Amino acid sequence: MEWQGKALTPLWDYLRDADRTVVLYGMGNGADKILRVCEEKGIPVAGFFASDGFVRGHFFHGERVMTFHEVKERFGTERLTVLLSFATSLPDVLANIMRISSEVELFAPDVPVFGNTLFDGDFLEARRGELEEARALLSDAESKRIFDLVVEYKVTGDIRPLLEARSDLNETMERLVRPRELRAVADLGAYNGDTVRQLLSYGAAPEKIYAMEPDARNFRKLSEYAEGESRTKVIPIRGAAWSREETLIFDASGNRNASAGQNRSAVLGDRPMKTAELPAMPLDSVLNGEAVDYIKYDVEGSESEALMGSCRTIEAYLPTLMVSLYHRSEDLYALPLHLKSEFPAYKGYYLRRFGGVPAWDLNLYVTKEERDV
Repeated sequence: MEWQGKALTPLWDYLRDADRTVVLYGMGNGADKILRVCEEKGIPVAGFFASDGFVRGHFFHGERVMTFHEVKERFGTERLTVLLSFATSLPDVLANIMRISSEVELFAPDVPVFGNTLFDGDFLEARRGELEEARALLSDAESKRIFDLVVEYKVTGDIRPLLEARSDLNETMERLVRPRELRAVADLGAYNGDTVRQLLSYGAAPEKIYAMEPDARNFRKLSEYAEGESRTKVIPIRGAAWSREETLIFDASGNRNASAGQNRSAVLGDRPMKTAELPAMPLDSVLNGEAVDYIKYDVEGSESEALMGSCRTIEAYLPTLMVSLYHRSEDLYALPLHLKSEFPAYKGYYLRRFGGVPAWDLNLYVTKEERDV
């Protein structure tokens, strides 16, 4: 199999056919998802281990969680394969992962945050046309570089291309976002105000920022921040960005599972879900005709619905858009193609990534004109 002339070995095919001892590094939802894929594809998992500070004699799926040292003593290193099962961008944790990868074979399988479609070799072949069409939309070499490295990682599980797929934040902010030109902003998926802080740190001075956040704990932090922020008017809005006004059942279990309940992965279907009813609303209703010149969409798998709920605003003002492309396997092609189809006036499409492992923090910046980058 190849992508853009480079031969790729699909991870799950390799693991199924190779005579390797497979162990998972990490616990939690990521490990659950990887374990489920291994079961479906007939790949035995021999055990689990955690970083030394997290090993407390506890069990995961009926197996005692080991240290890496114990794994090596038990299985040896010659035919050992480690599957990384958690996300991190912390330099010290990444350094430890690279140390482990220098001793044994290590992969970081790509499993979707939401949805159940796996980005594997079969997916690449089935969606090759759409992926190539989305790649062709991209406006600069850096975007195509990031796109190709992310595809390589997703298919192979090799973390090396993923670690190469990092962009310059300063370049992105200054040339694509252009914070000093912003007069009104909509931050969908505002978390605790981190995006607002980042914009202001780069010289943005908008008159107002509409900050929408569904999670109750995050919203409290966002509201506290908004009260103390004197550089701009931050307007906190408790709710989910959506295509229409309705009440959603919200999965408030925390972390990456905090989302509209229907986004929940099937692998978590047998786990109890902490639920809450939450108002969902289109951005068009929130703004009621007011102009914004920058909209961020990082809404935990609901990007498509949130875009549908912004149509009037986008068509009227052509704001710069930042759309997350990492929650679902289909996002890498489906969201760019949707934007091009629905809003043909946009001319600039730029892909940037700033995170660690796995391929999270992958963002598409869409501008009404091509930018000199």
